[in-house]
Amino acid sequence: MTTLVPGGNAPVTTGQVRIDISYSAIPGADIDVSAFVLNAAGKVRGDTDMCFYGQTNVLGGTVQMTESSAGRAVFTLDLSRLDAVVEKVALTATIYENKASFDRVSHLALTVTGGIEAQIPTSGMKETALILGEFYRRQGEWKFRCVAQGFAGGLEPLAKYFGVEIAAPAPAPVAAPAPVAAPAAPVPAAPPKSSISLSKITLDKTRSSISLEKTAEGFGEIKVNLNWNKGKGGGFFSRNNAIDLDVGCLYELQDGSKGVVQALGNSFGDFDYDPYIRLMGDDRTGAVSDGEWLHINGRHWSEIRRVLVFAFIYEGAPNWRETDGVVTIYVPGQPPIEVRLNEEGGRLGMCAIALLENEGGGVKVSRRVDFHKGHSVMDKAYGWGMRWSAGSK
Repeated sequence: MTTLVPGGNAPVTTGQVRIDISYSAIPGADIDVSAFVLNAAGKVRGDTDMCFYGQTNVLGGTVQMTESSAGRAVFTLDLSRLDAVVEKVALTATIYENKASFDRVSHLALTVTGGIEAQIPTSGMKETALILGEFYRRQGEWKFRCVAQGFAGGLEPLAKYFGVEIAAPAPAPVAAPAPVAAPAAPVPAAPPKSSISLSKITLDKTRSSISLEKTAEGFGEIKVNLNWNKGKGGGFFSRNNAIDLDVGCLYELQDGSKGVVQALGNSFGDFDYDPYIRLMGDDRTGAVSDGEWLHINGRHWSEIRRVLVFAFIYEGAPNWRETDGVVTIYVPGQPPIEVRLNEEGGRLGMCAIALLENEGGGVKVSRRVDFHKGHSVMDKAYGWGMRWSAGSK
């Protein structure tokens, strides 16, 4: 194992590498890890050169965030697929909304494929953003350098430093101007600038719901991800112990038909046909590092009345607080919406997490995070009215 101190570097194999970032979480503050693909000037070429919680897969999979949970983030990077103009890939960590500084983080470290590790010193660090390290080309070969450089201001100024165009907050609506007798000839609008939104929405006890209005393009592909703390080996929720935490949903269509999409009973659903919801596989071994996914066909949202996203622990005594689970809902053109499960410590095996409802063609997302003994009890609580029998995978 090669251990790097700030400023130290080591060669890496040209090809696919994995970067594991681990850190001690700060209560009440999110730490976000991002990757920036940079040219010789140290700038991104466009929005798709930034990989973060708002877009976790960029450049056709060349850079991917495969895991993001409290205390841990994992990236994969295929150095062999990067364009020749790319000189660096920088990894950063920021504290969301500057709610704390990095001196509150007692542990922060990276490991890179090939036996490279770096402990990032944070003692006395008052900044809210940090450049952890970078991959860089040197005479046609790739190396990794531990940087550990603090940066004031959080993710937005850091992204701007790397050349990312940040979308401005939506302006407040204003009253329409009074009509005039002879309006001026319209001026052709300038082409829109490429920009990226850094906002995200967390539904909690203080803000329990949000409504998304339907646009002319519709909702596209709505993705729901369940991820949780994989543990450090030997813990109950370590994936090394093959804990099976499953995501699923109850659905009700506008015609009154109802059902369930889940791995239990092999009810994986269908994306293109009724019920327009598909479970994208079932990770029973822990081999899939980005958790489990439900995809909802937003082009058919008008045919869906409501969807209740749930998770259940298929095996073992439940302790939801220990999972540090999070469900993130990705709607095209909208900030990610996340619901965390670590606020509660339910001991029942079933957790109703979020309810998506069709309200006037829009999507209303409501946080639930309530616990039930099983499917039938949850069904009764939400008035689904289905019959249940024992099943297995």
